[in-house]
Amino acid sequence: MDRRRFLRALMGSGVLAAPLAAAAQQPGRVYRVGILASYPVEASPPIAVPLRDLGYVEGRNILFEIRSANDLPERLPALAAELVRLKVDVIVTGGDREVAVAKQATTTIPIVMAPSGDPVGAGFVASLARPGGNITGVSFMSPDLSAKQLEVLRDAVPNLSRIAVLWNASNPVKVIDFDQTRRAALALRLKVSSIEVRALGDLETAFAAITRVSPDALLILIDQVLSHVSRPRIAQFAIQRRIPSIAGNSNYAAAGGLIGYGPTSVELNQVVATQVARILEGANPAELPIAQPSRLELSLNLKTAKALGLTIPQTLLQRADQVIE
Repeated sequence: MDRRRFLRALMGSGVLAAPLAAAAQQPGRVYRVGILASYPVEASPPIAVPLRDLGYVEGRNILFEIRSANDLPERLPALAAELVRLKVDVIVTGGDREVAVAKQATTTIPIVMAPSGDPVGAGFVASLARPGGNITGVSFMSPDLSAKQLEVLRDAVPNLSRIAVLWNASNPVKVIDFDQTRRAALALRLKVSSIEVRALGDLETAFAAITRVSPDALLILIDQVLSHVSRPRIAQFAIQRRIPSIAGNSNYAAAGGLIGYGPTSVELNQVVATQVARILEGANPAELPIAQPSRLELSLNLKTAKALGLTIPQTLLQRADQVIE
C-alpha cells in the first residue's frame, strides 16, 4: 500500500478524523519530539519522512531529541527523565519496555507507543478505543499475529509437530504474547519449547537450548531485544541448524530468515507519525484511539528455503507479498 492510499484508509477509519494541515500548527513554533529507544537510533528517526509529508519538517518546525540506551536498558529511566526535564511536546517510545519507563517518568507529556504488543493487557491504556491517560500510539497485534504465523509455518513445513518459541521473558507484554502463542500452538496440536532471553547477550545460550530440543521450526516473538540488531544472527543460526524460522516482521525474510509475516515498518512509521501530528495539533491522547496496522505482509526467502532443503508450496507462494530469490 503506497503512502497516499494508506493515509486515505486512515481517514476512512477515523484515525485521521481531524485535519492534518500546516494551518493547524502554531505559526513560528518549533515542536520537540523525544525519541526513547533501547536500541541505537539514526540521527534522523524513521518517522521523520512521514512527518515531513504531514507538514513537519525537521530543522524548520520540528526537532527530534533522541535518547537511546544503546542496548543497555538499565539506562532508560535516566534517559526518560532527561526528556521530561527538556519538556518535549511528545515522547515516542521504541517498544514495550520504553512505554513502561516513559509511563513512570511522566503522566502529563503525551506518549506515543511505536508500537506495543498488547497495550491493554500490559496495563498501558484502558482500551484501544479510548486509551485514557497520556498514552496512545500503535498496537502490534502480537497475540493474534502469533496464531497466524503458526498457521503459515504449518503450511510451509511438512509434518510440523514441534516448535521452539524464542522470546524475551523480561518483557511483560511478551509474557502475555508467549501464553497466547502457546495456546494457539496447542490448538494446532503442536508441542512448544520455550526459549527465553532477557538481553542480547543471552542469544548464544538460547541457540544452544534450541539445538538441544531440535524443533521442526522456530518462531521469534519480536521486541526490542529480538529486533533488527539480532535478526540476522538468528536467521543465520537457523540456516546453519536447518531449522525453518518465522518472525512477526516482514523484514525478517530480508535478513535471511525463511518467513517474515507481520506489519511493515513503513506502515508502522506512517501510523506513528500520524498520531504524533494529531497530538501536536491539539488532540488529547486520552481520546485518540490506538491505531493498528491495516494489513500484514508475508515475505518468503527462497534462498533460505533452498539452503534448508525445503520446497515452499505453490499455494503459499501465491499468497506472498514479497518473494526473495
